[in-house]
Order: sequence, then C-alpha cells, then structure tokens
Amino acid sequence: MTAITREMVELLAPAGNWECLRAAVANGADAVFFGVEKFNARARADNFRMDELPEIMAYLHKYGVKGFLTFNILVFEDEMEEARELVDACIDAGVDAVIVQDMGLVKLIREISPDFPIHGSTQMTITSPEAVEFMKQYGLEVVVLGRENNLKHIKTIASKTDTPLEVFVHGALCVSYSGQCLTSEMWGGRSANRGECAQACRLPYDLIVDGVQKEMGNIAYLLSPKDLAAIDLIPELIEAGVTSFKIEGRLKSPEYVANVVSKYRKAIDEYFEGNEYEPSAADMRELQQSFSRGFTHGFLEGTNNKKLVDGTFPKSRGVYLGTVKKVLKDAVLCELEAPLKRGDGIVFDAGNPQEKEEGGRVYDLRRKGRKIEGEVQDGLIEIVPGRHDVKLSRVHVGDKIWKTSDPELDRRLRKTFEHDRPYRPFPLSVRVTGSADNPLVSIWRDDKTGGEVTVVSEVNLEQAMKRPLNGDYLYEQWGRLGGTIYELRELELSLEGDVIVPVKELNRMRREAVERLMALREQPRTYIRREPKEREALHIRTKASRAAAEAPKLISLCRTMEQIHASAQTDVDYIYADFEFTRDYPEAVAAARQHGKRIALATPRIHMPGEQGVLNGILKAKPDAILVRNTGALQYFKQAGVTLPLFGDFSLNIANHKAVELFLEHGLTKVTPSYDLNIQQMVDMLRVSPTERIELVIHQHLPMFHTEHCVYCTFLSEGTDYTNCGRPCESHRVSLQDRIGMSHPVRVDIGCRNTVYNAIEQSGAEYISNFLELGVREYRVEFLEEDSDKVQEVLRLYREALNGERTGTSVWRSLKATNQLGVTRGQLVK
Repeated sequence: MTAITREMVELLAPAGNWECLRAAVANGADAVFFGVEKFNARARADNFRMDELPEIMAYLHKYGVKGFLTFNILVFEDEMEEARELVDACIDAGVDAVIVQDMGLVKLIREISPDFPIHGSTQMTITSPEAVEFMKQYGLEVVVLGRENNLKHIKTIASKTDTPLEVFVHGALCVSYSGQCLTSEMWGGRSANRGECAQACRLPYDLIVDGVQKEMGNIAYLLSPKDLAAIDLIPELIEAGVTSFKIEGRLKSPEYVANVVSKYRKAIDEYFEGNEYEPSAADMRELQQSFSRGFTHGFLEGTNNKKLVDGTFPKSRGVYLGTVKKVLKDAVLCELEAPLKRGDGIVFDAGNPQEKEEGGRVYDLRRKGRKIEGEVQDGLIEIVPGRHDVKLSRVHVGDKIWKTSDPELDRRLRKTFEHDRPYRPFPLSVRVTGSADNPLVSIWRDDKTGGEVTVVSEVNLEQAMKRPLNGDYLYEQWGRLGGTIYELRELELSLEGDVIVPVKELNRMRREAVERLMALREQPRTYIRREPKEREALHIRTKASRAAAEAPKLISLCRTMEQIHASAQTDVDYIYADFEFTRDYPEAVAAARQHGKRIALATPRIHMPGEQGVLNGILKAKPDAILVRNTGALQYFKQAGVTLPLFGDFSLNIANHKAVELFLEHGLTKVTPSYDLNIQQMVDMLRVSPTERIELVIHQHLPMFHTEHCVYCTFLSEGTDYTNCGRPCESHRVSLQDRIGMSHPVRVDIGCRNTVYNAIEQSGAEYISNFLELGVREYRVEFLEEDSDKVQEVLRLYREALNGERTGTSVWRSLKATNQLGVTRGQLVK
C-alpha cells in the first residue's frame, strides 16, 4: 500500500443548500457532495436545481473545492432518459464526480463518457476487496465502503487495491446496511433506495422472545443507533488506507456543517503536521450540540452491540447537563456536568420521549439563590427556565436535563460563512522580466491549480532616476491581495538595469492577473464524450406465446430442512436453500438429490474480508447452482473459475434493463429484480429486458432490515459480539413488535447479521398473468417459518396458477383466507 500523503487526503462535506455549501467551503472542506432534484438519496433535503450546476461548480472551483453530485438511488426504466440528461448536464458543468448506486447507471455513464469520474456509493454495499475489484472494471475512481467495515477490514481492503477508499466518519448511522433496507419500501412505498427513507429504525418496538414480550424498562428504540463520531480515529483511519473522510448531513443546518467540518479539518491537519491530536472535551460538546443521539465509533473498532444502540431515545438530544436533584418553586436544582448560560435551550427527559417533554430557554442561573452572570461551568446550580416555557409541576427529581441549543455557538459558527472566503489563501508565484523602453512582463502561477497567466504592462519601463524597482517593492505592491483568495508566496525578479513603472500600472497588473487566474479556476473541467449514437433500439415485448414458450418453472426457497423435504416432494423445478448456518448445506443438497431435485445454495447477503471460507463451504457442498447476493461473492466465484450456474438475487438492486445487461454480461445465468419495483416499474423493465433470464419472487416475507447490529446479542446476552454472546440465537426466536401489534421475525445468518422480516406474507399472485405474457418463465416462492403442510399447500396454489388452472386472484383469496395475518401485495401496488 502506498504511503498516504496530505495531498491524497480529502475531507468531504455535505451540502443540502447554498448556505451549507458556503459553510463547508469556509471551514476547510476539500470536497462537497450535493444533490439535485429527485435523483439523490436525500429527497427531503432542499437540494439544488440542475440548471444551477454551472454556478455551483464555478463557485466551488473558485475556492479550490471539488463538487460531487449524489446520484445514489436506483433508476427506474421510465427515468433512464432523464438520467442521461442529468449526466450530460454534469459533464457540461464540469462536475468532479457523480456518486452512484445503480449499476445500470454506471453502464449508462460509461456509454456516454469513458473518463467521467464515478464514485461507488455506500448504497452499493461494497464491503470486501472482491467487491472493490468488481467495481474497478467499470472505472470507478473512488468507492465508499460500508459503514460496517472495521479498521482491520479497511486495512485488508486497502492492501489489495489501489482504488481510493472513502469512509463515513461523522453523522447519523443506518442500522441496516445501506442499499439493503426495504422497510420504508414495505411499509410506506417510500424506498430508502430512492432517497425517501421513513426512518423506521427510529420507531419504538417491543422485544418478543419465544412468543412472550420481554420487559425492557425504558428501552424501546431497539434499532435506533447512536451517531457516528470518529474524530479521534482519524490517525488510525489514515494509516489503514482511507483517503476520503465523509461527513453525513445533507438534511442538517449550515451551522452543523461549519462545526463538524472545522473540527475534522483540524484533526486531519494536526496528523500531517506530526502532532498528537485528541479532541478536547469542549470540541466534543460542540459536536454534540450541533446534533447527537449520543456518539459511537460505530463498527470501526469492531462489533460491540452494547455500544451501538442506547435504546431510550431516537432523536438528537444535544449535551447532557445532569439530573434534577430538586424541584423548586421557580427553578430546578442540578449538579451541572457541562457549561450552561442564559439563553441556552434545555429539555427535561423523563424517559418517555414519545410524550410531550418540558423544555425551553434558560432565563436565569443561581447558586444558593444568588443570581450568576455569564456561563457556569459546573457545580450545584439552580436553573430558572422561562416562566412560559416549562411547567415545573411536570418535572421530577431524577429527570435528565439536556442542553438542546446554544445560540452563542450558532452565532460564532455562522460568522465563519457569512462572507465568501477561502479556508486558507492560495499561494501565488510570480516571475518578472523587463528592461528599459520595454514592457514589464509578469507570469503569475496559481500554485494550487497550476494555472498560469502572463500579464504585460501597458506602458514601457523607464530608466529610474531614484528608487528603482526591486523585489521588496514589487512584493509589497503585488502582495496586497486582501479580499482575494490568494497570497503572494514567491517572487522571482529578473530586470535589466535600474528601471521603474508607475505604481498605478503595477496595481492594474495585479488586478488583471487575479481576475484571469480566477477565470481559469472557474472554467469547467472537461471530459471525453463519446460520439452520440442513435438512440438504442430497445426490443419492446408485448405478449409472448404461451404455446411456443417454455413451461413456467416454480422455485421454492427454503430456510429449514423440513421445508426442503416438503418442497422436494412436490413438482417444483428447483429448490434454493437459505439457511442461518451454512454448515447444514450438505444435508440440504443430499435431501434434494434424494428426491431428484436440483438445488442452489444462497450466499450471505454481505461478504466481508476473511469470509471466503463461507463461500468455499458452499462450493464444497456441491450444489447445482449458487444464488449470489452481493458483488463480492460474484467476483470471488468468477476469479475462482467456478463453472456452476450463478443466479443473481434481489440484493444486487437491479431496477432497469441496463443493470440486467451488466450483470448478465458479467456471467450471471439469470437475475432477480430489486424489490423496489412496483408493478408498473416491473412491467416497464420486463418489456425491454431478456425475460427468459429473469426470475421473479412472487411470494415471501419481505426481508426489511439487514443489519450488523445483533438484537439477540444486545438484549439476550451479557456479551458484546459473537465471541462472547453465548449464541442465544440458537436457543431462542426473537421478533420485534411494532406499534400496531405486528411481530416481525428476526433471523441470524452465518456472519451473525440480523434480518428483520415483515410479519405479513407478500404475494404477487394477481400479476402472474402479466408476467407470463411478458415471457417470464421462472417464479420463486420463499418460505420463512412455514411447516411442511403449509409449504406444500402454497406451492400447489402457485403451480396451479402458473399452469393456468386457477387465477392469480383465486390464489390471493386462498392465501388471505388461510393466513392468520392475511397477505399483502407489498410494494407492487405502491
């Protein structure tokens, strides 16, 4: 691994609007990421307009900052032309890179330009060297690793690639793997893969263990992680191979951006200046003040399930002040643990954040009844809230007190970006030549960008009678660069004889040089653009002839041996095994072979460094095919020369025909579309895709959350991870009960990752006729907890529908009648 230099390291800041953009620039960001209109993963942010791109990039480049456009969502078939227009606009405006999730979009961009920079979003779920290698084939300049990668993983990945690695270091954490959360999609048709996350992880849940609700006290937010703050890990991350440090927060305020960027800027600079850096207590309080649900290192130091989730509140609290010791007539008594002053905002936390909480502004501070001026650092203090803000009758001894706002801090932060300015002035070098009766020639160089301009005096040099031009004088005149982004760093003077030129002319030359250098900075970066071809001729499918087409195939995905045996005794064409413990795969293969059935084994949804043994175990079980769930596994099998058929699963997030093409070209035998598609979006894609190589899931419990956070370890064990948890997942069954009483099963995979499945089964039975007409021939039914009788009943219903012996509506009605919780159409009808 190449040693990382200061020039290689980039601090990347979020910007949801112009104020945030300015705050990032003024406080030391090397790059900014932002979205425009609908094609980004923060639909609720203010965002920018596409026609603002030239202005945005000119502004950023003026101050030496790169601009990355977030294009990190799945793109549906009917949006591909709009996507092309946005890519063209980015190229025209000189955007420094687009951050992309959708592999179909990657393919589209490479068709437009071979060198336009693409960054792989964390939504791509890139967590292993193999996944990085997969992306490298498509010319990705940077990949953003999954937030679940720890320092050891990062070091391993960095040692096996020369692709720059980007890591999130601050901000909100998703409890689910990015790109693998389907909860918002399932419950509200608001896909996280479309920038519309409804934050279901921040809701309260009851823990159901073996069918009985577990008493959890005031812990209700079982899936709501604390916020990431890795400022003290900057040295370790650089030494592990990270070159881009990403701050989350396109929905946050400009004060938040200014605060966080300035502190991480300092941490990075201190490292490269060779100084030991430890953020001060005041620094950490200020970070908490801007936004904090409590801070954690996330998974960077490894999995510690006890530290990731607090469970008592789901929203930003700010700075902890202490607890109420006594409620007085007009005040509360508190042993302060952090500074407080008049005007600060506070809230009283009684341990039930779902109910209205008392809070407001601090009106006065007293010590033993005597008023205190200024800020109080600590001690036993009487806090007097505004009389109309807080009902003290609703405040109790023991309530926690949090400082929710600090107007003075906000004012200080706002001053940093009230006026456009660079974080540091940029150095200029000037070379000067001239002689009497000839012009003064100056070559000005922007040392940051390498841009050069030549400025020539409009009057000739004259012989000096006294005080001829010299270096000190020129340095003084041309060094007057206040109000610009520059500072004069070096002046090289080569004059013949004693000459002079009017100071007015020197000032004009300085102004011209600065203006022209600034214009060079603001010029858009240029890229190679391929010659536009005729619009691709898409083969539009209408109705396929059933008589001529191959008979539809039925596939059963099983999660228990009982389901394997039950499925093998039906007329299913294929069996998939998706077990919690892959050690049971050989038995599943033997059972399928016993009944003459072909069987595919599923890889885990996530592939981490050092987990090749799981993939090798799948190969040793000698299945007929492999169900591939991530790009790392796909790359591993291809590099190993595996000749078994490889089937691409839903987790590859295929949402358009270009993504279908890309994965089929990469060696997959067939693919399963993303669960983000509704029926119209599915039909749109199928009409222009090779449906003979597409498999649809028509029945399942939707896998909503997929997370490194283990509910079993966190709440049923004294341990912190798989090494000391005692494996409660092997002896208990857990589900999460939501606010309407639905219990969603939680299952564990071989990597101790949890999947939370929707309580209600989802069926696409009513759309089978549509899919058959479009030529789809492979249909999957997935089981979770069903017994053998239920498995065979469900498979019989779907087989009859595929054979035309009953309607999809009939299947739907039968399922609805026999299932205790009924059945849902899920995202297909959003």
